[in-house]
Amino acid sequence: MARTGLGGPVRVARWADTALGPGSDGATADGKATLSAATAERAAADLGLSTAEVRADWDIARLSGLVEVHGDSARPGWRLRAWDRDDSAVLRGWVALFDAWSLASPEPEEHEPAAVAEVVSAMPQVLSFLQLSAGPVPVEQLLDLLQQRVTELRTERCEVPYEPAALPPAETDFEPADDSLLAPLLDWALKALVFVGALTYGGGQATLTPLGSWAVWVKLEQICVAAQSPAGNIEQSAEDMLRGCAQLRPNAARAEYRAWLAARPVGNAVTELIHGARGEDALLRGLAFEALRVVGAPAEPDVRAVVDEPALRPYALLWLAEHDGVDPEDAHEVLTRDEATWLWVDTAAAVADHGEAPMLVRHLESALQPTVPQLLDEVRAVGHPRTVQVLVALAAAHPDPALAKAVRRAAFQVHTGG
Repeated sequence: MARTGLGGPVRVARWADTALGPGSDGATADGKATLSAATAERAAADLGLSTAEVRADWDIARLSGLVEVHGDSARPGWRLRAWDRDDSAVLRGWVALFDAWSLASPEPEEHEPAAVAEVVSAMPQVLSFLQLSAGPVPVEQLLDLLQQRVTELRTERCEVPYEPAALPPAETDFEPADDSLLAPLLDWALKALVFVGALTYGGGQATLTPLGSWAVWVKLEQICVAAQSPAGNIEQSAEDMLRGCAQLRPNAARAEYRAWLAARPVGNAVTELIHGARGEDALLRGLAFEALRVVGAPAEPDVRAVVDEPALRPYALLWLAEHDGVDPEDAHEVLTRDEATWLWVDTAAAVADHGEAPMLVRHLESALQPTVPQLLDEVRAVGHPRTVQVLVALAAAHPDPALAKAVRRAAFQVHTGG
């Protein structure tokens, strides 16, 4: 159903990618795939559509993430790239459109923006009721529920403290929402949800489509997951959440990542995690990419975008290899010797900062180099900014005096530029 419903937007998005992408014969003068009036006419002629149909499909492509718009330019979204091979990309695209239902259809101009916003805020409860009903629901019943929810929202917004006993009766009650004003707004909301394919509406009844029922169920499940945060880091920034997960066992940390991700838009979450990975704390860098593994396919474009950043490159290459189906135990083979050595130093920095001395000694055994002198030579060559601190910490932790002396000498040489 999702593939069928988004078939038109996919077609227009692919046309734009082919006809307007940089380097193509039909690229615009500035190399940006923008949908101008002339472009809409070209697309309509090429695809056998009207310009209105092209613009409607383009808008849906933007709302569903098939096209990502940055300022006055556009580029294909990861969902368009993964459309043919990844059913989850299709479903995520449709859920994004479902989330944007209020933008997919123009809101009634004759109503105050505040009233429209109240209805949009109240519709999740209406949709939940439709999902639980598992069948047609009379519009009158939905209107009653909408009225109750809007009244509750107005009550919750009242920030003026009062003592009920001290006020006249008329001032202790909130005026309920007016059915005559809400009815046309409910009609608009239901028609907008029909437009995105979430429900059917007619004959005084509304019914969720199978796709709409599934989407509401997913939203309810996300709320439940977010409410089960074991460490209580849902409201924290990505960096603080990762620090809170540093002492958790892997399964508990993944549960925390899932709860944190469920509480925010996936795009924003990925951006925050990448930002956290760029910091100086090597432990957070590793944890950020563990959280990105929980994100999965939606993080792929952002992970690919940081492959050329030296500090993130080994982590990004391992993530991409695992995402492409490489066994995690074999994923390290995608790294060059220098990249693997850089990652060894970065991990050692995390252990030195947050672990115990025996852990750092054991980490020495995980190096690719067969001998300590060879490891020291290659560590000095990769130029990791924490090389000196790592070697000093390793020398202090190692029980073998001769080896510790060699490591201290290497640290001194790096420090003095030798």
